[in-house]
Amino acid sequence: MLNRAFVLAKESSRMSVTVIGLGPMGQAMAAAYLRAGYEVTVWNRSPAKADDLVTQGARRAGSVEEALTANDLVVLSLTDYDAMYAILAQAPAAALAGRTVVNLTSDTPDRAREAAAWLAERGAVQVTGGVQVPPPGIGTPGASTYYSGPEDVIEKHRSALEVLTGIEYVGADPGLAALYYQIGIDMFWTGLAGYLHGQAVAEANGISAERFLPHAVKTMNFQYFLEFYAPRIAAGDHRGDVDRLAMGVASLEHVVHTARASGVDPALPAAVLDVFRRGVAAGHGQDSLTSLVGVLKDQRAG
Repeated sequence: MLNRAFVLAKESSRMSVTVIGLGPMGQAMAAAYLRAGYEVTVWNRSPAKADDLVTQGARRAGSVEEALTANDLVVLSLTDYDAMYAILAQAPAAALAGRTVVNLTSDTPDRAREAAAWLAERGAVQVTGGVQVPPPGIGTPGASTYYSGPEDVIEKHRSALEVLTGIEYVGADPGLAALYYQIGIDMFWTGLAGYLHGQAVAEANGISAERFLPHAVKTMNFQYFLEFYAPRIAAGDHRGDVDRLAMGVASLEHVVHTARASGVDPALPAAVLDVFRRGVAAGHGQDSLTSLVGVLKDQRAG
């Protein structure tokens, strides 16, 4: 019984983490760790943002150095990597030695690689993460985060990472998680912007968001198209047996005219129409719209 108690006490002592950056995402992460029974040390440039977490049992660090040295596992949730450098530079390099820094800060793949090298020079290991859910999704079933970096380090901290979300490991390159994340954000914002533009046209014509909702949900479900197109894109098969780019140009022209006639700014569909027209000008008028992958990759096409 005593041995069992010793083991449990030892395991409990390892359940500790530092969270730096207490915006909505950092707040959600620190709260999830507290609910899971972790000893949580927090730091934020505006100390008052830690007040609620301290009430819940978190420990407020008085400095960045104190926050880093409190635990071997450090989770960063910051605006960008400029903020990361500005914050971590407040502590001596020795404060990073031996730490695993789970960098959930959004930025570009190249900057993630540069940060991993910068941290390595100071004796720390970076695990790059791209969280795929908003703050309310932290700690919920089905939530997931892209991770890249040393797989053995991720496995070492698997239980701690899974307090936040599931793990989707994409490779050893520290830039890969950022790349996957930015690709997803590219599609996310573009898709939502399309929805908002469509809804603006709907409201300009007296159709409420509630009334159009089931139609929007059906229209925005791209699963069939993605599953149909992905193998063709991978095979370089852009034949226009199902759709043709020239048809897409005509369709988008109608969308632009409808938006303009409704008194809605047509700039968004007009930008997509411009890409389609570039594809036609490049000789793909009778090819599938998937031929635009090559057009978009070729910056000279613009």
